[in-house]
Amino acid sequence: MKRFLGAALVCVMAISAVGCGGSADSDTAAENTDTAAEAEAEEDTEAEAEEITKLVVGLDDTFAPMGFRDEAGELMGFDIDLANAVGELKGWEVEFQPIDWDTKEVELETGKIDVIWNGFSYTDERNENMTLSAPYLDNAQIIIVPTDSEINSKADLAGKVIGLQDESSAADAVEADEMASEIGEIVTYDTNVNAFTDLGIGGRIDAVVADEVAAKYYIETSGADFRVLDDDFGSEVYVIAAKLGNTNLMDQLEEALTELGENGTAAEISEKWFGDNIYTH
Repeated sequence: MKRFLGAALVCVMAISAVGCGGSADSDTAAENTDTAAEAEAEEDTEAEAEEITKLVVGLDDTFAPMGFRDEAGELMGFDIDLANAVGELKGWEVEFQPIDWDTKEVELETGKIDVIWNGFSYTDERNENMTLSAPYLDNAQIIIVPTDSEINSKADLAGKVIGLQDESSAADAVEADEMASEIGEIVTYDTNVNAFTDLGIGGRIDAVVADEVAAKYYIETSGADFRVLDDDFGSEVYVIAAKLGNTNLMDQLEEALTELGENGTAAEISEKWFGDNIYTH
């Protein structure tokens, strides 16, 4: 009997030991999981905070005065100067990469460029799909017509043919407007310059909808016989876009843009291109 009780006691002790051992193993596994998660989070943070030495800027190199080429083929413009100023301030090499504006989001997503920075307008959809900066310039989608045109208001576009750049915020603005169903036809172009050229030739389109900064610069520098209507398709702001989640890059860009605003550099660049300081960051 004593031998049986002794054996039973040993069995109970063994079961207890196994039970305790299982609990300890679970705690250890949980601790190891937490440690692994913390280590992974630290690695992600370190990767995110990785030092930046080069910035590849994607742009439409026909979009004057934000980014375009002079007669010698050299890139120039407000955004070019501002990006170079950021690069100088941060010690980054800045490379400008002309892209097909229709595929700008793909270029960003695949890492061929680091940012879209070329008169890029804020939209809710873009804000959902990319990491955007705070606004740095105000803009509007204005209506441009030949000086002798009978079109004097947005309502007069009913039944008319308008031109605009494909995959642009001008296209989004027109599509979202109540006048969209009244417009006779919309002709899209690869660039605003091509749309303005067609408008000047006459016969194909009756008006162009385009960014205010681009349209007014084109009219002023080309001497085109155009006028701008008082009506427009809405105001907007320009932002810089990075790949969704790239907060490390955007935080550093924001820091630099703020400093350029405070030290007067951005104002100088703005006055150079627009004759006034319209920098808003």
